[in-house]
Amino acid sequence: MTALTRWRTRRWLRMLALVILAGAAAVVTHQAIRLITHMRDNRTILGLAAGRDLAVADDAAPRLLFARAHFLMTHDQLNDAQHVVDVITRSDDTAMAAAALYDLGNTRLARAIDLLERMAVDAAIPEIRLAKENYRATLRHAPSLWDAKYNLDIALRLIRDFPEIERELEEEPRQTPKRLWTDLPGLPKGLP
Repeated sequence: MTALTRWRTRRWLRMLALVILAGAAAVVTHQAIRLITHMRDNRTILGLAAGRDLAVADDAAPRLLFARAHFLMTHDQLNDAQHVVDVITRSDDTAMAAAALYDLGNTRLARAIDLLERMAVDAAIPEIRLAKENYRATLRHAPSLWDAKYNLDIALRLIRDFPEIERELEEEPRQTPKRLWTDLPGLPKGLP
């Protein structure tokens, strides 16, 4: 092997080593950034769990958004929590979307039961209806979630879903028969 060939081989090996080192540095940097982001998210989640009101951007990770939504639910800010849950449901994380919807449904159902115990039936009805919607949406994301099925059943027993009768304003109401037994072939005779 001539000196020129050895020099070219060494130069090629050095270039290869630099490319490998650059690739390894990129991988390590990427992992370090992910680790730092993960640690920052964990600190925010712990802060929210401790009761501190920390802001979370709408483009944050779904687990961070879930922690924010849960914080808002436990601090009776359901309108803001609904917005955060809507952001989570638009993400690709169906498991986190199901968990957020289920948590919101539980919060609404607990609020409705509290209102019913205080005999505030009119205020409880919308909460129960919203809880039912949350449980149904949960079951669309996670059809096998038995707890959501069970809680939906409880909410359905509190207020039944009856089909709405839609009438136009110009439409006259149907005439009801004057006699109750017009459709029966005979007259009722009382108890058997």
